[in-house]
Amino acid sequence: MTLPAHPSTPFGDPAPSAGPVAILRGIGTVRRLIGLYPHGHPLVEERLRVLHETVQAQLRRQSAVSIDIIQGEVTVDGASGALDLETGGQVIEDLLALGVQSIQLGEGVDHEELRALAQLLWDMQYHPVEGTVGAQLAVRGIRHVRLSRLVPLDTRQVVPEWPDAPSGVLDPDYAESIMMSKATFDEIAAGGELRASTVRDFVQLLMYKVSRSNAVLSQILAVKNYDNQTWLHSVNVAMLSLLLGRQIGLREELLGALVEAALLHDIGKSHVPLDILRKPGTLDDRERRVVEGHPAQGAEFLLRTPGLHPLTPRLALEHHRTVRGGGYPNLGDGVIPHPMSQLLSVADIYEAVTGVRTYRKPAPPEQACLLLARLAGDTLNAALVKTFVNAITFFPLGSLVRTSDERLGVVVRITEGDLLHPVIVPVNDRFERAGDEIDTSTRDGRGAYRLHIVESVPPPVEPLDVGAFLADRAA
Repeated sequence: MTLPAHPSTPFGDPAPSAGPVAILRGIGTVRRLIGLYPHGHPLVEERLRVLHETVQAQLRRQSAVSIDIIQGEVTVDGASGALDLETGGQVIEDLLALGVQSIQLGEGVDHEELRALAQLLWDMQYHPVEGTVGAQLAVRGIRHVRLSRLVPLDTRQVVPEWPDAPSGVLDPDYAESIMMSKATFDEIAAGGELRASTVRDFVQLLMYKVSRSNAVLSQILAVKNYDNQTWLHSVNVAMLSLLLGRQIGLREELLGALVEAALLHDIGKSHVPLDILRKPGTLDDRERRVVEGHPAQGAEFLLRTPGLHPLTPRLALEHHRTVRGGGYPNLGDGVIPHPMSQLLSVADIYEAVTGVRTYRKPAPPEQACLLLARLAGDTLNAALVKTFVNAITFFPLGSLVRTSDERLGVVVRITEGDLLHPVIVPVNDRFERAGDEIDTSTRDGRGAYRLHIVESVPPPVEPLDVGAFLADRAA
C-alpha cells in the first residue's frame, strides 16, 4: 500500500505544515502512533518522515527553536503561537500530564533522535522512567533535544495589584528588619559591598528581638497579600529557619550561622539583570542559565566578603539542591547538601508558596504544608518537614478563614494544644467586624466541636488591617 505524502491520522490531526507549532503537533502524533503500532509500521514511518522534514525546514531558518506551553498556550521563542488548548487537541494536555512544558530542538537532530524522543514521551506515561529526564535523553542517544519544566522564578518585580511590603506590620523590630534587608539588597545591586558588621547587627535584631514576637511569626506563616520580593522573602526565610532550628535544638552559635545564611541565601539575585528577572514570558536558554547561576554567583560573592560564617557561602550555593543530590547547580553525582542547607530549603519553599507571585496567588498554610509533604524524601529532608509542620500553626494569627457554618473570620488567638481550632473575630463581606470573638475549640455536651475551620481564604486585594482586630480584642 502506498501512503499519501501528507495523510490524516486516525486521531483527526491533519499532517503538519511548516513551523514550530506543527513540530509540536507532529511530536504528539508520532508519540501516540508509536504507542499503538509495532516498530517499523508504515504509518509511524510516514508521520516520522513528515516530522523530520518539518523540523529540518525550521532549523534551516534558525539554529535552534524553543517551544513552550505557558498557561495552555504555545509560545515559540517567547512569541505566542497559533495553538491553544481548544485547537490543539490532546497534544498540549498529553505533554502537560507528563510534566513537559518546554521542548528545545537544536541543529543536528536526526530522524532516529525524533523516534527515540517520541518513544520516551510514550514510556514516561505508561512505564516508570529511572533517573532524570536529561539522563534518559542521553541514554537513548538524544543529543539535540531538551525537555524541561518551566520553573516560575522568585523575582524583585513589583506587581501593581499587590503592595510590595506587608501592611499593618505588627512589630516595629520586624519593620526595621524589612528596611535593613531592602537597603542591603539595593546596595549590593548597585555594586556596593556587604559589611559583616551590618550582617551581625541584622542577625542580632532577628534572633533576640523580632523572634520574640508571636505576632510576627504568625504574620510570616500566614498567606501574604504583598509581593514577595527577594529582600522581604529573605527576612521571612531567616525567621522560619530560626523557628525550625530551635525546634530541632541547634546550639546558639549554629542558630546565628543559620540566620546569617538564610538572610543572604538569595544575594546572588542582586547580580541578575533586572530585564531578565522582570521578563514576563519564558526565559531562553541563556537567560535560564543566568538565573540558575544565582546560587553559585551568590556563594562566590559571599566568599569574597570577610567576616562571614564559613557555612554562609555553602548554604547560598546549595539552597536549590535536593536531598537526593539533584537540583542546581550541578555539583556532581551523589553530592548531598549540608544538613543546614536542607533545613534552609524547607523554610525557603514554605515561605515562597505562601507569598504572592506574578504567575499565581499565594497558597494558604495548610496547602503549603501538603506541598512540603509531597516533596519530602525526594526534594526535602522528610524528618525536617515533619518537624516544621508540627511546629507551625495551620491558621496563623491574622488569617482570614471560613467556618463550617459559612462565616468569615479573622484569627486573633491560637488555642494552645488545639492548633486547628483558633479564636476568631467574625467579619462581614466588607471585611468589617461583625460580632464578638468566637472560640472554635468549644465543644457541646457530647464532647463534639461546635464549629470547625473549613479553609483559609485568600485575603482581599486591599489587605486587612489585622492590628485593628487585635486592638479591638485588647480594648
